[in-house]
Amino acid sequence: MLPDMGRSSRITAIVLASAAAGATVPGEPGTAFAQTVDAETAARFAALALACAREEYPNKIAHVLASDAEVRPPRELTPAFYGCYDWHSAVHGHWLLARLVRLFPDATFAAAAREALAANLTAGNIAGEVAYLGHEGRVSFERPYGLAWLLQLAAELRSWDDPDAKAWASAIAPLETEAAARLKSWLPRLYYPIRTGEHNQTAFSFGLAWDWTGISGDTGLRDQLADAARRFYQDDRDCPLGYEPSGEDFLSPCLAEADFMRRVLDADAFAGWLSRFLPGIPIEPGAEWLRPAVVTDRSDPKLAHIDGLNLSRAWMLEGIAHALGDSDPRYEALNAAAAAHREAALPAVTGEHYEGGHWLGSFAVYLTTRAGID
Repeated sequence: MLPDMGRSSRITAIVLASAAAGATVPGEPGTAFAQTVDAETAARFAALALACAREEYPNKIAHVLASDAEVRPPRELTPAFYGCYDWHSAVHGHWLLARLVRLFPDATFAAAAREALAANLTAGNIAGEVAYLGHEGRVSFERPYGLAWLLQLAAELRSWDDPDAKAWASAIAPLETEAAARLKSWLPRLYYPIRTGEHNQTAFSFGLAWDWTGISGDTGLRDQLADAARRFYQDDRDCPLGYEPSGEDFLSPCLAEADFMRRVLDADAFAGWLSRFLPGIPIEPGAEWLRPAVVTDRSDPKLAHIDGLNLSRAWMLEGIAHALGDSDPRYEALNAAAAAHREAALPAVTGEHYEGGHWLGSFAVYLTTRAGID
C-alpha cells in the first residue's frame, strides 16, 4: 500500500517507481502500438488514476434527493465508484488501471492498481451500486456516458486472462447487466440523437457500447445500436466541423459520429458515407485543416475539457483513418491531423490541476493504447 501522502507526492512516487521498474508494453518493435505508449508514459497515467480511485473529496455527485435521509457521503451512495470527483470518472479510472495492468503486468504500479481494483470491485460494493441505480428517480443516471464507460470496464476485464480480473468481472456483472438493460430500454424511446460535445452525446457512448457487444456477445444491444446508426446518422450530410469546438467540449460531435459509423458500416459503405458526411477532408496533409483546439486555463474544470477534446479527436481521427485503410487518399491527412492533436494534448496530462488530472489520464490511455482500434 502507498504511504499516506499528498496527491501530487503520490503521483510522483508511482511514476518514478514504475519508470525505474522498466516495464515494457506488448508488441513487436516498430508496430503502431509499441510506438505509442511506453513504460514511463503508462506509469504517469496510472498514477493519475491511483491518486483518486479512493479519494472521496472533492466530489460532484448527481444525486436526486427524496428525503433528508438520503443526504449521505459518496462512499455510501456509490461504494465502488465514489472517487475521482464524479461517478463516470471513477468508472473510467478503474478501466484505466485494468487496461494498464493487463498491458504492463510487471510494472511497479501494477501492485497498487490491483489493490485499488480489489478494494472497490467487490460483490458487496457492486450490490450497493445496483441498489443505487434502482432507486426511483434515477432512471437517467449517468446515461449514456457513465453507463457506456461501465460497459467498457466490463469489456476490459472480460478480455484479461487473469484470475483477479475474472473475479472482478464476475463481481461487476450485475452492474454490467443493469447498464446494458438501461441502454436497451432507452434506445427504442430515443427519437433524436444527442449531438453535444459533452457527456450526453450519443455517438461516443454508442461506440463504447458497440465495442462491448463484440466482447460480451450481446447481439440484442448490438442490433439496437445498428438500428440507431441507421435512424440517426446514416443519411447525415455535410457535418459542420468548422463550427467546432464549443467552448467546453471534450468530444467532437462530427468526428464521434464518424468514429461510431466506421464500426457499424463495412469498409466500402463507410468510405462513401464519410465522403458525404465530411466532404472537406483533404487529400494532402496540411496544418490548416482541423487545428488542435486552444486551452486557456487548465485550472478551470470546464475549460480544461478542451485538452480532452484534443485527445478524443486524435483517437477518432486515427480510428477513421484505420477504417479507411492506407489506400484511401484521405488516410495521410487524417493521420497527420491526429498526430497534431496528440502532440498538443499528451504533454498536458500531468495531474498538475485536479480539474483535469482526475479524468484526462483515461482519455490519454484510450488514445495511446488504441483502445477503440486494437
